[in-house]
Amino acid sequence: MINLTLKQLRYFEAVARHGHFGHAAEDCAISQPALSMQIKELEESLGTELFERSARKIRLTAFGEELALRVRDILRSVDELGDLARASHERLVGRLRIGVIPTIAPYLLPAIIADLTRLYDGLDIHVRETLTSKLIQELAEGRIDTAIVALPVSEPSLTEVALFTEEFVLVRPAADEGKPVPNHEALRSMRLLLLEEGHCFRDQALSFCDFHSARPRELLDGSSLSTLVQMVGAGIGVTLIPEMAVAVETRSAAVSIARFKNPRPSRTIGMIWRKTSPLAAQLQQVAEAVRQSAEALREQQTPKAQARKSPAKSRKPAVQEA
Repeated sequence: MINLTLKQLRYFEAVARHGHFGHAAEDCAISQPALSMQIKELEESLGTELFERSARKIRLTAFGEELALRVRDILRSVDELGDLARASHERLVGRLRIGVIPTIAPYLLPAIIADLTRLYDGLDIHVRETLTSKLIQELAEGRIDTAIVALPVSEPSLTEVALFTEEFVLVRPAADEGKPVPNHEALRSMRLLLLEEGHCFRDQALSFCDFHSARPRELLDGSSLSTLVQMVGAGIGVTLIPEMAVAVETRSAAVSIARFKNPRPSRTIGMIWRKTSPLAAQLQQVAEAVRQSAEALREQQTPKAQARKSPAKSRKPAVQEA
C-alpha cells in the first residue's frame, strides 16, 4: 500500500502550480530544503519522478501532470470537509478566503474587513488581490471561498450575486475643468490612459468608447488606477476610473472630475462562489454585509457628506456634470 500524506500532496500541488521550488516553499511557509525532502519522499513512495529538473526551471513529467489533476480534486474535497463543518454553524466561523480585483480592493476592503470582523466574532479573513481570470481559477481549485468582482463572469459552475452598480467618471487635467464633457466618440480621438491588458475595467472602458469598431488614435497603459490619475495630473492624457476610487485617487493629483451624459458608463459589482460550496448560505449572508458596507461607504463619499466633514478644506476635485 502506498503511504501518502496530505502534507506531501499540498507541497506537490504548490510546486506544480508555481513551477518553482522556492516560490512553492514560500507559499507553504516552509523552508525549501524541507519541501524538497517531502517531494523526494513522495516520489519514492510512488516509485517515479514527478518533475523534470534543470538548472533554470522545472516541469511536470507526464505522470506528474496526471497526478496534479487528481491531487487538486483530492485537496479540494478535503477542504470542503472543513467547509461542511463550518456550514453546520448558523454563523460563519473560522477562515474566510476572499478574492478581490485590484480596481475594488484599495477602496472597499478596509470597510468590508472592519464590518465583517465586527459582525462575525473570531472570523479569520484572508485576502487575495488579483485579476478576475485568476480568481475564477482559484475558486475552481478551492483555493479561495469567494471573490468580489465585476459581473457578469458567466461561469456555469459559479453563483453570482449582484451587490451594487457604480458609474465611471472622466478624469482630466485640472486646467480642463469647466470644459464640455466629451462623449464616447470624442474620447476616441484623445490620448486615453487605461489599465494594462488583463483588467476587466480596461475592457469595460474600451467598450464604452466603442474602440472595438474604431481604432483609437493613441492608448497608454498603466498598472494601477493611481498611476493613471497621476499621469493625468501631469498632463499626459485623460482616463476613466470607477466612482469608488475618486476619493482616494484624486486627493493629491491636479485633476478635475466630470460625469458623462446618459447613458453613463457603469459596472455591476458582485460576489461569486462555487455552486457546490457547503458555505453557500453563509456566503449569502456575507454578500449582504458587503452590500451594506459598500452602501455606507458611498454615502460617506457623497458631496454633501464631504462638505459636512470639511466644508472649507476639502481637497476633493469638484465633479462636473455634463
